[in-house]
Amino acid sequence: MGSEYIVGEPLQYPVARRDEYVVDNYHGVAISDPYRWLEDPNSEEVKEFVEKQMKVTESVLLNCDSREKLRESITKSFDYPRYGCPFRRGDKYLYFHNPGLCPHRVLYMQDSLDEEGEVLLDPNQLSKDGTVALRVYEVSHDAKYLAYGLSSSGSDWLTLQVMRVDDKTIEPDKLSWVKFTSISWTHDREGFFYCRFPAPKESENMDAGTEVNVNHNHQLYYHFLGTKQSEDILCWSNLEDPTHILDTRLADDGKYLLMNICRGAARLNKFYCCDLSTLPNGLHGHKGKGILPFVKVVDDFEAWYEIVANDDTMFTFLTNKDAPRNKVVRVDLKKPNTWIEVVQESKTDVIESVLPVSGNRMIVSYLSDCKHVLHIRDFATGDLLHKLPIDIGSIDYISARRQDTEFFVKISSFINPGVVYRYDLKPEVPDTKVLRETVVPGFNQADYRANQVFVHSKDGTRIPAFIVARKDLELDGSHPCLLYAYGGYGVSLTPCFDITRVVLARHLGIVLCVANIRGGGEYGEEWHRAGSLRNKQNCFYDFVSVAEYLVSEGYTNPRKLCIEGGSNGGILIGACINQRPDLFGCALAHAGVMDMLRYHKFTIGHAWVPEFGCSDNEDDFRYLIKYSPLHNVKRPWEDSSPKATALLATMQHELCTSVKDSPQHNPIIGRISSKSGHGCGSSTQNMIDKSADCYSFMAQALGAFWID
Repeated sequence: MGSEYIVGEPLQYPVARRDEYVVDNYHGVAISDPYRWLEDPNSEEVKEFVEKQMKVTESVLLNCDSREKLRESITKSFDYPRYGCPFRRGDKYLYFHNPGLCPHRVLYMQDSLDEEGEVLLDPNQLSKDGTVALRVYEVSHDAKYLAYGLSSSGSDWLTLQVMRVDDKTIEPDKLSWVKFTSISWTHDREGFFYCRFPAPKESENMDAGTEVNVNHNHQLYYHFLGTKQSEDILCWSNLEDPTHILDTRLADDGKYLLMNICRGAARLNKFYCCDLSTLPNGLHGHKGKGILPFVKVVDDFEAWYEIVANDDTMFTFLTNKDAPRNKVVRVDLKKPNTWIEVVQESKTDVIESVLPVSGNRMIVSYLSDCKHVLHIRDFATGDLLHKLPIDIGSIDYISARRQDTEFFVKISSFINPGVVYRYDLKPEVPDTKVLRETVVPGFNQADYRANQVFVHSKDGTRIPAFIVARKDLELDGSHPCLLYAYGGYGVSLTPCFDITRVVLARHLGIVLCVANIRGGGEYGEEWHRAGSLRNKQNCFYDFVSVAEYLVSEGYTNPRKLCIEGGSNGGILIGACINQRPDLFGCALAHAGVMDMLRYHKFTIGHAWVPEFGCSDNEDDFRYLIKYSPLHNVKRPWEDSSPKATALLATMQHELCTSVKDSPQHNPIIGRISSKSGHGCGSSTQNMIDKSADCYSFMAQALGAFWID
């Protein structure tokens, strides 16, 4: 269709085949699904449909005035050095660094903080187009080996490889079809533990990026260096339930193997441990003898337990057991029924993380009204020793080891690009110094302001939101505004720096709002549960309430308001444009699960059931059908019934192609990328291109003009 699209005139959308005979019966309710054929991404018909949609999308984007200006400005703004927190392995320091426009950050190693680091692994050398990404890594206890996992084209499937650190030699070991894993080296560095699913039956001829088979039976293996993957030792398999997901690591003492058994994505887990020293002939002698002899420390899904550290048989955990805002507890394996409370649950703040440091101390990070607070506490008693002064904002990363007195913290905010601090606990009062400060050329923090407001939702619940804008903003309701939220899985949104948002504020006059709606973890597990399962509608009420606040307070008006979310946030956007189309002028929904009746049937979708529910259950179906984006597409100008179809085809059909003289002239398009998956591991250029496309579309829809 090239450049045929004319702004304001109806688009000519591709005609998609509708199979009216495809009807499912959900607990006595007939639901049609005429676009069921779109579920097979490898069929030629689907590929043709995608290609036609991409041509329509490109015809629209070609007419977006700010597209190339945005691409140029975002590219220029991205070109600044970014550093991660140093972390220690053996006697080495390691850190990640991107000098500017490299597709992916590079892993560096150094002997001391005062010297230049040397490149240990550069993922940018592994593909010409930046589609190979480093997704998981671990350096052995003595810093002699690096094991790492690579993904291609945004796939969650990984290939694990091993490098000798001293001469950067790549070992012949190559482990395939690995997914959702950490890597844990044994201290003898003979090998490492990792998790994987059984390879799909057609794995030899399958593209890992488009495979949609259900992932069941996550398994724990041990790999000996220099051996074939087929010789790896199976250490644990999900004997009870094939939908369980494993998360394992070796304790710092190298003696205990620690394992969480998770029920999907729910914040509930069992905790088992295995004393490897009890194996008569070590792991070598365990070949062919079945799963490892794990001790079941926590053997039901009653709460979430995160291991902090162990002193031989004494284990310390961060947990939400009888503490929605979390607490620190301890148990001795010799007295498994006696649990000791070390740090009590706060009445207002959430304990977000706990890290042991300097032998007998621990770093406790709190979340207070969506902003971080840092404490140093006594490891044995939990007593407060120091409150560390940190800037208002987010703790992006904390790096610490129990044997070190030093640790590192990276902090950023909406208008602070990031500072890495080094803390030393040797002196009586912790010594603090700036290790690295991120400087963005042309960005002046003083030109912007970031305010936190609180908005009452439909049921009166107080919802926090951050509003970021230029300081000279006049509240006259004329400004384009971008409202973002997530609201799921207990994930908290805290102030973080995004150079793309700075470009939008500077050159398009955009007001940014980030809403901390229910479903997240900003106020603990109760806040999460208030926005999940049958309470999911609260997320939409919260989001709409913040949108209405932005309008009523003069930040924007409905024609100038764009809403955005990704993944779980994509569901949020899909539901809200169905429920309140009058309130928004544009919507950007990234990688959302839009069919809430069938999502659990593909790849790892079954792991999301504890968050959303499952249509196989009648009670769950009754509330899922009420908000499922795919099943609630309506014509705002009519009182029409919900339809059940694939979202893009459905919206185009229901709102445009099936309606004579449809008033729906605004484009309904999909930006489809074949090499980015769910978005993890995206290259810098991929992120720039996506931002230029999405936000130029937004600018066109909102009538936002370029400001030099």
